[in-house]
Amino acid sequence: MCGISVTSLGHHHRAVTATIQARSQKLLHTSNLFHRVGPEPSILIRIGPGVLWIAALLSTLLSVDSLFRQDYDDGSLESLLLSPQPLFILVLGKIMAHWCITAVPLILVSPLLGGMLFLDADTLLVLVCTLLLGTPVLSMISAIGAALTVGLRKGGVLIAVIALPLYVPVLIFGTSAVEAASLSLAYSGQLAYLAALAIFSITLAPFAIAAGLRISVSG
Repeated sequence: MCGISVTSLGHHHRAVTATIQARSQKLLHTSNLFHRVGPEPSILIRIGPGVLWIAALLSTLLSVDSLFRQDYDDGSLESLLLSPQPLFILVLGKIMAHWCITAVPLILVSPLLGGMLFLDADTLLVLVCTLLLGTPVLSMISAIGAALTVGLRKGGVLIAVIALPLYVPVLIFGTSAVEAASLSLAYSGQLAYLAALAIFSITLAPFAIAAGLRISVSG
């Protein structure tokens, strides 16, 4: 699985460049919030968690269409299906590579972005924890949609239609945990739900993705 992850990272070198550009744009957009809503800390603290979580969602959603597309176009996806190794392990490796490219840079820069939005140290820690727990779920959900639409043109739109309703619980728990931390309220419940979603998705989603790939290729 580690080998698949490293190989996928190499195949997605263009995505790495695009991700760096996207992170720079997100930093610029966050800076522009000062001009759009004013420098009032209370307003920025209230909208900050939502802004950062929407950035995480878009980072995943806008890049997931290419997760299996290149493998499908060059025929290597069929080789993966015929591989003696369990398909769900290979799928998990590719998703890990995708998560490292799309989510990890945002997680690393989130304390800086949160600081620009006047989030205190405790709230920043909760923000990083929610992103660590929630972004793998977003990647798994997106990968299910990508597997089901890999053989279709303009599959990105269908991925959004399929996956957006499933994103909602992650966004709710993630933003509410950060907001609760900023108000000095209890947030352990939201973190527990996010942890449960992460365990559930990492355990079961690779099997669903593998089944979706088999259906797409055989269809």
